[in-house]
Amino acid sequence: MSIEYDNNTRIFTLHTNNSTYQMQADSFGYLLHLYYGRRANGFANWELTYADRGFSASPYDAGNDRTYSLDVLPQEFPSQGTGDYRNTMLEVRDSEGVYGCDLRYDGYEIRDGKYSLNGLPAVYANHNEEAQTLIITLKNERLNLSVKLLYGVLPDKDIITRSVIIKNEGTKKITVMKLCSACLDFTHGSFDLITFHGHHMMERQFDRQEVHHGSSLIGSRRGMSSHQYNPFLILADHDTTEKSGRCWGMQFVYSGGFEAGAELDQFNQTRVFMGLSQEKFAYELEADEEIIGPEVIMTFSNEGFGKLSQNYHECIRENIRRGKFRDAERPIVLNTWEALYFDFNGKKIMEVAREAKELGIDMLVIDDGWFMNRNDDCRALGDWTVDESKLGCSLGELANMINELGLKAGLWVEPEMISEDSRLYREHPDWAMIIPNEKPTLGRNQLVLDLSRNDVREYIFNVISSILEQANIEYLKWDYNRSINEAFSHETDNGKTMYDYMLGLYEILERINSCYPNVLIEGCAGGGGRFDAGMLYYTPRIWCSDNTDAIDRLKIHYGTSFGYPASVLSAHVSVCPNHQTGRITPLKTRYIAAMSGAFGYELNPSFLSADEKQEVISQIEQYKQNSKIINEGLYYRLSAPDCETFCAWEYISRDGSKILLNVITLLNHGNMSQIYVTPKGLTPGAFYRDIESEKIYAADILMDSGFPLKMPTRDFEGYIFRFERIQ
Repeated sequence: MSIEYDNNTRIFTLHTNNSTYQMQADSFGYLLHLYYGRRANGFANWELTYADRGFSASPYDAGNDRTYSLDVLPQEFPSQGTGDYRNTMLEVRDSEGVYGCDLRYDGYEIRDGKYSLNGLPAVYANHNEEAQTLIITLKNERLNLSVKLLYGVLPDKDIITRSVIIKNEGTKKITVMKLCSACLDFTHGSFDLITFHGHHMMERQFDRQEVHHGSSLIGSRRGMSSHQYNPFLILADHDTTEKSGRCWGMQFVYSGGFEAGAELDQFNQTRVFMGLSQEKFAYELEADEEIIGPEVIMTFSNEGFGKLSQNYHECIRENIRRGKFRDAERPIVLNTWEALYFDFNGKKIMEVAREAKELGIDMLVIDDGWFMNRNDDCRALGDWTVDESKLGCSLGELANMINELGLKAGLWVEPEMISEDSRLYREHPDWAMIIPNEKPTLGRNQLVLDLSRNDVREYIFNVISSILEQANIEYLKWDYNRSINEAFSHETDNGKTMYDYMLGLYEILERINSCYPNVLIEGCAGGGGRFDAGMLYYTPRIWCSDNTDAIDRLKIHYGTSFGYPASVLSAHVSVCPNHQTGRITPLKTRYIAAMSGAFGYELNPSFLSADEKQEVISQIEQYKQNSKIINEGLYYRLSAPDCETFCAWEYISRDGSKILLNVITLLNHGNMSQIYVTPKGLTPGAFYRDIESEKIYAADILMDSGFPLKMPTRDFEGYIFRFERIQ
């Protein structure tokens, strides 16, 4: 059993193969956090100490015992108004405007299988034996408020998930003002907080800072998980590296606004937490209504960041992604955006398609500009009427012509948006999220549709269905190109709008996936603005960044790899000079950078030379040979993000028999030091053969000393090494 309960101590123990998590309902009914770390036997309650801390309030039940204070004790779900002045997980306001909610233990349930969340994405179990669920109920009698803490345990993956359901069981309205889904309390220790910041075209940049007194916060107020901060963090000991040391991860399965962080309190205790953004949030619960806190995926590693990342990779690959495309081989796509932008017609599309077929491409994706009045990004979003005069035929006929070449057809859409200059806006101005009697803010000359409304959701589903019914479209690039600023709805209570918007998006995506299971959806939000586990539940791959520059992508891919597997990361080879940076890099280098996941091209093949076309043909053949190890193998980072000389990473088959190792050198300098690359994860005591050079290496020596790289002769050289175990 992965979940145990001791009736005498009221201690709950959650075990995975390599970790243990413990909590206790104490004599006052408070649920205290005891331990989360390496696999252990016995109870961890010896860690808790009690002392009169002065100015740390005590619950009334404690009487004259001033040594008991929730301002000091580690807790599972701390709420505002109990004497805990640290970051709490829950704030509620009653119908009289009074804040405060004292939650006490009311019971538990243990069951086989993994819980699911109504209307929200969550980790799932492939069979009941793979997981167990613990539900702990807390209650507040004054408010008639019920809080269910949900824990899912996947022992073989070293994953523990957390979620929470807040329900008003009384007759008077209650407003939830703050809701976090999970926190971890550490009574001692000194830690680093690792987060992944960025901006449009430079997402998920690795950042490691010591946790100091006060709160270190990340989050998004933009209505999406954002380019600026990814909803993922790691807490680690100062000496934790890729290969050794303790680290704890928290990843939010949610695509909207969030907040997360770490707090070091007055007594050098650390609390890390993750939940919904408080910005524009005041969720009213009428009698019998509830709100669900999105899931947090937690994992612990005592073997450094590499193992923590591998835990997340396997969980997302096998327990977040779903459907036909979860394990299917990814089609190699050519997207027309950087090839043609808006300047195309049906003839140009077919010219690109014929060239793509000759190169070995599997799918042609027609990007923006295929619908009426859409010759720039200032108009027509929301109408989605095929421009047959531009295409020279119907969309169905164009898709059939692409299919006849032996290619699949894909299409770009941005269904959540509306242009002021559109038929839809003129007919339904109230569908846009605009504050009445004020001029709206514009992002890319567009507004956001109010997905909290049922009529808007129905319209979006119907218009996408119409597109899919009229043509053999097997791929949708689902884009989202501005943040939400005016969180105003003509129908939904405005404290609920941002949360209900995300529920609306998930509902639409679930319907499309259900009705069109053979259509692959790629998530996109100006590239990586909504790169999160929530979207991956519905879209099994995400366009990693609008920045296609190979060298910038190295850092983007590096940060992304900490929480997400290569198989969900969409990356393309683009032209040079690069359209975002102007940088010139070798075609091989661009290929090596882009092959780190769902691989494709973002260029016009007619502009390639004969030699370049032959190189692309070879690249595609090589990628298909290696796609299984890239998408299913164990991933290792072999260089640090601040390395000035090279970037290296490795994929290894699960049985350790095959290795794919990629290296890209950075700026070249005169009389440089020798570069050595050190693989990881090889079978100790075994020998490996370099498939290209036929050289034989001892695994232990490779992992300890590495092998020398051929000295680069220019900037941005790329190298691919393939090894196979011979004994």
